[in-house]
Amino acid sequence: MNGNSREITSAQSDVHRDLAALVRRHAEHPFQKPILDHNRAAFVEASRAWLGWRDGAPLILDSGCGVGWSTLKLAKHFRTHFVIGVDQSADRLARGKPLELPANAVFVRADLIDFWRLMRGAGIRLERHYLLYPNPWPKIGHLGRRWHGHPVFPAMLALGGRLECRSNWSIYIAELAQAVYQLTGHVVMTDVVHANGEPLTPFEAKYAASGQTLYRAVVDLREAGD
Repeated sequence: MNGNSREITSAQSDVHRDLAALVRRHAEHPFQKPILDHNRAAFVEASRAWLGWRDGAPLILDSGCGVGWSTLKLAKHFRTHFVIGVDQSADRLARGKPLELPANAVFVRADLIDFWRLMRGAGIRLERHYLLYPNPWPKIGHLGRRWHGHPVFPAMLALGGRLECRSNWSIYIAELAQAVYQLTGHVVMTDVVHANGEPLTPFEAKYAASGQTLYRAVVDLREAGD
């Protein structure tokens, strides 16, 4: 993997000053955007695959899985769990896959904004949830595009599980940790991703090869939500 990735640059040098107010507003006004039919169909597909493999198996969600390296690695590591890899890009999901997926994994094309709300509406509780290298939207005016600044964030947290987010931008991790604590009261552990392990995603491999510091936030939300 070539190490030619540039570090994130931003005029924002610390946690956004408007984050707390934005998170509070989203908590007080639940997101009501209509859910699209193709996302409902994707949710049904994923649910059938999960229940058809082993009804009641602990569930792992790989949100924004891209080309699916992470989904496959998670399915191999957590053999008693079922792993759903979700991405909105059909092109990314089609790239570099084995002829046969592990029996305990499925890929679905869906918008996470709808998929998370459908899971919450169905009362699904996760065992683990991975949010690996989401688009950082580093411009100051793009706070609302980051997941922790988006109105769907409270619904996502309500899915529970051991949530792990990784990013090559420390501010993204700091903001997510603050937003999680504000909404749930759970303290978030933040640290760096050590390069001695096998990369979970192509982005992780590329960033590490470029000499960038990789950050993560981990929090146990298995008692959170409603």
